Amino acid sequence: MRDSATILARHSEPVPRYTSYPTAPHFQSDLGAGLLPTMLAGITGDKRVSLYIHVPYCDRLCWFCGCHTKHTRQYAPVADYVDSLLREIALVSRAVGFPAPVAQLHFGGGSPSLMRSGDFQRLSDALREAFTIDQASEISVEIDPSDVTDDTLDGLKALGMTRASIGVQDFDPAVQTAINRPQSFELTRDVVASLRSIGIDSLNIDALYGLPLQTEQRLATTLDKVVDLAPDRIALFGYAHMPWLKKHQTMIRDEDLPDQGERFGQARLAEAALVAAGYAAIGIDHFALPHDTLAEAARTGRLHRNFQGYTTDACETLIGLGASSIGRFRDGYVQNIVPTATYRAALEAGLLPVGRGYRLSDDDRIRAHLIERLMCDFTVSFADMEARFGAAAAPYIAEARQIAASDADRLCRVEADRFVIPDDARPFTRIVAARFDAHLQTSAFRYSKAV
Repeated sequence: MRDSATILARHSEPVPRYTSYPTAPHFQSDLGAGLLPTMLAGITGDKRVSLYIHVPYCDRLCWFCGCHTKHTRQYAPVADYVDSLLREIALVSRAVGFPAPVAQLHFGGGSPSLMRSGDFQRLSDALREAFTIDQASEISVEIDPSDVTDDTLDGLKALGMTRASIGVQDFDPAVQTAINRPQSFELTRDVVASLRSIGIDSLNIDALYGLPLQTEQRLATTLDKVVDLAPDRIALFGYAHMPWLKKHQTMIRDEDLPDQGERFGQARLAEAALVAAGYAAIGIDHFALPHDTLAEAARTGRLHRNFQGYTTDACETLIGLGASSIGRFRDGYVQNIVPTATYRAALEAGLLPVGRGYRLSDDDRIRAHLIERLMCDFTVSFADMEARFGAAAAPYIAEARQIAASDADRLCRVEADRFVIPDDARPFTRIVAARFDAHLQTSAFRYSKAV
């Protein structure tokens, strides 16, 4: 029997979530502006692209939030920001040179659901002029139920939304007070019903474990209510407490947070409860009903991982739009300027609002593939690596064998021609993935807890 407490104590150092490799702290401020035009010009019409649009505004500030966002009581800044998005869409379209076909379009935040219907319509019109959005395009929006009105529903219909991602976090009143996120089950249930009434059949729900004042019993009660809503997917993230990076998290008292052992217990309880309710476990923190495309992707080895977490998105190109958004291309990453005012000023000057970038090396590409497959499949095929990378794969296969051979905690092993994380070690996948991270030891960035 694996001694989880000993492993957690031995590997207490924080590690990345590996939604990219290298991770964003390694992007360089002097590269982005030069990389993006070339990368956009290199897009060809034979492959679909994905789009991510960041809306960095909320009408309430949740203390647990780790996103780039700001609180506003007025709508004018949001409307002005939409003006900037329209400028950016036009500049990106000009750089690409043709209406590239879109596989997935995701609105994240912040709270994009606070936008009014007229601004959803403006963005929809601009996106459809700049890109090819058709029946094969999935359009998803992150939704705060407290924002949703009839006008919101009109805007989502104008956008052509096909998937809603609904924030819940926890339904317990004490936990909600501790994170400044009041949201009743009844409100959430009514919003879910409203979304389904306008034809949105595909629903995700985001919940958290490791929150202040959260216990296994409180989490279990929340999950029972989440299951009652019958979402197609559930993302159950571990709360990342990083008050040195997100100052509003200082409103959460350290003494109210569960310790590492309690977090681990909550995560295991949640997994057991959701699997018992008929959901398939996807990667380290997602769950999906068997009919959902995410579950199908996991079953067939086509699961991917990007800045939104686990996804069916297989596109090589992800274009980021909006302040702080990150784009991924064959040759590297670019991140837009983070401060909203600076982002808007660049666009008003007619410039692509790029802040940072990273050019991938051959070493990065191989390690990125290896880490993504571990995060998605918990295994890496040596034969597949040789087929993909040829002779260049040999030193990485040797490295994997050495990591497995020296693993005193038995978190990984080699079986025939595969590097494998055993089923009972899957909660520690980020720890194993970090052993292949060539940049981690040189990073001064403080990441979140591994479990």
